[in-house]
Amino acid sequence: MSLAMSREEREAFLAGVHVGVVSIEDPGRGPLTAPLWYAYEDGEVVFVIDKESRKGRLLAEGSRISLCAQTEAPPYKYVSVEGPVTLGRPDFQRHIRDIAHRYLGTAEGDSYLGGTAGEAALDGQWLVRMKPERWLTVDYGKM
Repeated sequence: MSLAMSREEREAFLAGVHVGVVSIEDPGRGPLTAPLWYAYEDGEVVFVIDKESRKGRLLAEGSRISLCAQTEAPPYKYVSVEGPVTLGRPDFQRHIRDIAHRYLGTAEGDSYLGGTAGEAALDGQWLVRMKPERWLTVDYGKM
């Protein structure tokens, strides 16, 4: 019996609301691993990070990343993806506001955004896109 997810199952799971854990190569050290909010759209994982953060500096060097999303309660499931990144400029509505609303809801998301620099901060942000090349999946609900 296989616990692996089908293509449709894994893409639906990755498109769900899960905190992702990203791993980025950090030469001379173990990979940098950190949680983040993300979206899965048009076959790509997308998220926004500060260019001056450790994640941003490592990704500016050109890199591949891995990202894992999982359930926190039984039956446990996870999807782990790996691929190369491309960096660009985020759109405030689509990549910042919509993701804040996705994770916090409209009211709390707007409150969160009110405490940030908003659109004025876009020049200091990277839009990170990763098209998965490798997938690992498990769905213990299939047992």
